[in-house]
Amino acid sequence: MQTNDLTLVIPAYNEEASLRQFLPELLEFCGSHGFQLVIVDDCSKDKTGVLLDEAAEKNAFLQVFHHKVNRGYGGALISGLRLSQTRFSVTLDADGQHRLEDVLHLLEKQQETNADLVVGCRASDSGGGSGFYRALGKKMIRFIAGRLVDNLPISDLNSGMKLYDTELAKRYLRLCPDGMAFSEVLPLVFIQEKHLVTETPITVVPRRDGKSTINTMTALDTMLQIINIVMVFNPMRIFLPIGGVMILLGLLWAIPFLIRGSGLSSVSMMAMTAGLLLIMMGLLAEQLAQIRKKDL
Repeated sequence: MQTNDLTLVIPAYNEEASLRQFLPELLEFCGSHGFQLVIVDDCSKDKTGVLLDEAAEKNAFLQVFHHKVNRGYGGALISGLRLSQTRFSVTLDADGQHRLEDVLHLLEKQQETNADLVVGCRASDSGGGSGFYRALGKKMIRFIAGRLVDNLPISDLNSGMKLYDTELAKRYLRLCPDGMAFSEVLPLVFIQEKHLVTETPITVVPRRDGKSTINTMTALDTMLQIINIVMVFNPMRIFLPIGGVMILLGLLWAIPFLIRGSGLSSVSMMAMTAGLLLIMMGLLAEQLAQIRKKDL
C-alpha cells in the first residue's frame, strides 16, 4: 500500500498545552511517512486553533478545520473523516496518549488481513491513567455490546485509535453521534453490516497535559447509544428477550392460580399481553430496520 493512502484524523478541544509537545512529533512523523493530517479544532477556548493554523502554514500535508460551535468528540471526528481523501484513515487523540509507531502497526494488520476496520486494542494494564472507574466503564460497555451483538470480534470497543476504510466510514457517518459514543457506534455499524473488523495491540501513555473530559455520564450516554444503534439494525435483539421474559413471568405467576382452579389472574394476563405486544413491536421495528439497511 502506498504511504500516501493514509490520513491521520485528530479531534482537538482545548489541547493547546498537549499539542505544544505532541504536534512537532506528529508533523515529523507524517512528513517522514508521506501521511496526510487532518486536525479539527472543536471551537477551543484556548489557543489551540492559533497553534494549528501556524503549523498548517508551514506544512502542506496538514489541514485544519475549525468548528464555529463545540460539537463534541464525535462531531469533530465526523468533520475530520469527511475531509479525508485517502483510502484509509486513522483516528487518534490530540493529548499524546497514543504512540505514533502504533499507526504503522495498524497498517501492518490491515495489510495482513485486508480488514475494513482495525482497532488499536489497549492492554488492561497499559498506561494512560484510566483509573478504576474508566476501566469499569469499559468492561460494562463491552458487556452490553456483547449481549446485543453476535460474536463481537474486538475487545477494546471504545479505543480512540482505529484504522478505517475511509469510503465505508463516510457511508455510515450519518448514523454516528456527536459525543464520545462515536468510538463505539461506528465500529458496531461496521460489525452489523458484516465488514471485516479486527484488532491489534497498542500501548497508551499518560496524557501530555490538560484534563480528560470523560466522566460517568459519558459511559451512560455510550450505553444508550449502543442500544440505539442495535435498535436501528437488529431491534429483535432487544424486543424479543424482554417480551419473552414478560410472557414467562406471566406464565409463572399463573401456575398457582391454575393449580387451585382459580383461572388466570389479571396480573399474569397483563404480563403475557405486554410480552406479546413487545414481540409484535419488535417484528415491526425489524421490518423498518431492513428498509434502513437498503438505504445504506
